[in-house]
Order: sequence, then C-alpha cells, then structure tokens
Amino acid sequence: MNRSQEIIRTSWIGILTNVLLAGFKAAVGILASSVAIVMDAVNNLSDALSSVITIVGTKLSQRPADRKHPFGFGRIEYFSAILIAVIVLSAGITSLIESVKKIFYPTVPSYTTVTLVVIVVAIIVKLVLGQYVKRKGEQLSSDALIASGSDALFDAIITLATLVSAGVMLLWNVSLDGILGALISVVIIKAGIEMLASPINELLGTSIPAELTKQIMKEVTDFEGVHGVFDLILHNYGPDVKIGSLHINVYDTMTAYDIHGLTRKITTQMFEKHGIIMTVGVYAMATGDNRRAELQSTVMQKLAAHKDIVQVHGFYYSEKDQMLSVDVVPDISVHDDAALIQQLTNEIQPIVPDMQVVIVVDHNYSD
Repeated sequence: MNRSQEIIRTSWIGILTNVLLAGFKAAVGILASSVAIVMDAVNNLSDALSSVITIVGTKLSQRPADRKHPFGFGRIEYFSAILIAVIVLSAGITSLIESVKKIFYPTVPSYTTVTLVVIVVAIIVKLVLGQYVKRKGEQLSSDALIASGSDALFDAIITLATLVSAGVMLLWNVSLDGILGALISVVIIKAGIEMLASPINELLGTSIPAELTKQIMKEVTDFEGVHGVFDLILHNYGPDVKIGSLHINVYDTMTAYDIHGLTRKITTQMFEKHGIIMTVGVYAMATGDNRRAELQSTVMQKLAAHKDIVQVHGFYYSEKDQMLSVDVVPDISVHDDAALIQQLTNEIQPIVPDMQVVIVVDHNYSD
C-alpha cells in the first residue's frame, strides 16, 4: 500500500467511525426521546467532513502532470490541510464565543444517565480516533491527516471539559463551564493557526531541513571527483515531488565525459534515495602551478576572511574575457547586496586592476 492509499484508508476509517458514532447517538436519542442527542448525532456526520476533504484532496493530488501543470498536482494536499485547519479554527472561535457567553450568563447543566453514557462513549471514541489519525498523518507526512486527527481530539477535549464542569457544578455549585471552555477554545484557535502555518509555508516555500541538507551534502561529497558541494536548492511540489539543483567542485583537469558520468551518478542517486529530480552544475577548480590557481587561492582566502562572508566558491578566471568572477554567501544579517558587491569589488579589484571583477551574491536556502 503506497502513501496515498494509506491516507485514503485512514480517512475512510475516520468517516466510518463518525458514521457509527452518529448512528449510536441517533438510536439512543430516539429511544430516550432526546432531541439534543439526535442533533449531536447529526453533528457527528459533519465531523466526517475533514476526512472527506482529505480523501478528495489526496485523489486530486494524484492526477498526472499535464502541459499546464508539468510538476503535477501534489500541492493540492496543502490546500486540503488549509481547509481542515480553517474548520478547526472556526470551531475554536465559535466555542470561544459560546464560552464567553456562559461566563456572563451561566446555566445549570442537566444530565441523565443516558446522556452521560453517550458523552463518555463519544469522548473515548474521539480520543482513540484522533490519536490514530494524527499519528498516521505524522508517519505519512500528511498535514491534512494531522489536522483531521487534531480536529477529532479537540472535539473530545471540549466534550470532556463540558462534562468536568458539569460535575463541578452539580457537586459544589461552582460554574466552570464558560472558563474551561474559553481556555480550551484559545488552545484550539492557537492550534488552528499553527495548522494553517504548515501548509501555507509549504506553498510559499520553506528552507531545506538541516538534516536533509547535511545528508545530501555528505552523499554527494562521497562521490569520487567531488571536492565541494554548494548552492543546494529544493522546491517542493507536494510530498512526493521535489525538484532541486546544486553545484559541485571538480578539478579543471577532468574531462567532459567524466563530468557527464559523475553528474549522472549523482542525479540517479538523488532520485532513488530522496525522490529529488536534481540538476547538477559544475565549478572548475584551478589546479597546477599557474596564475589562475594562484589568483584562486589569493582571492578566495581574502573573501573568506571577510566578517560578513560565510562561504566563498565558484571561482572563475578568464584571460581571454578579461574577467574574474567569484560567488559569495553573505551572513543572514546582510540585507544590502548591492553595497556588499561594491565593497568586495573594491577590495578585489587591486589584485587584478586590468580585469573586470564580478562578485555574485548567493544565499543559503537551507536551515
């Protein structure tokens, strides 16, 4: 069973559980002639909506790429997660409004043995379902499942808080219903905002996780002939589609044929191990005893010693074109690239007064 099938299967379990719970409540409500329990059963059917959204989103995300969408439809999963997060956020806001009303206008709860049994069963079912769905979401890296599981857990917590406050009211005549409800509502609203943040950040583009960066850097560096890895960039087009690029240092004595073979090995491994469609660029390192190697050492050491520079790479020198070019990665505190370029150019220009100096500012796209 692949990832999408697992997500859909988990969502169907959520739908089935909510339907069975709704059926149980409806049957008890009809037998007990309780309109409130019957209405709560209807509410359980609406709780299945998040699972339906997850299934629809997952199926749409599996549509094959077309001319207008060459990277596929994987990002639809993020929209599904956003919709469910909005549902959770709305529930939290609604609960907060109702809880505040109860603080100012407290009511005395009225529970029968039948309603208590229904509430306890609902709490247990929702807790088990929420934990299961959320755990599967974390295992499958599915924001939609995580949000759906959290939705079920919050339902259980709200119901539990209502039950606890009712017990306190009946035993000690102290109304905590509104206060507990307001506190839990604030937690739900905060969680809803955090749920929104994750898929929205994926759509906007987040930095590459530090662990993945280190792993890719190490794997590529381990290839024979690679003497440095730079400019790693990854674009996420859904959980299953990643497209990226990086540059490697190779000696300038390496043939085009050997470079072709090396980059082919790297791209193959990146796809097989990480599912990344990787483009590999090449920087030629000057070797031997010549002016190019001497300038490479001098310029890169001078720039590396600069307080605002964290990395120097991509040195290129051409007597034919009368040009010297080098890439630098500035500290994150540097915001004026143009000023930095001018400053570094002024420092390097005296070394090659008769040449054009080109400073290229790169940025770090990982954690």
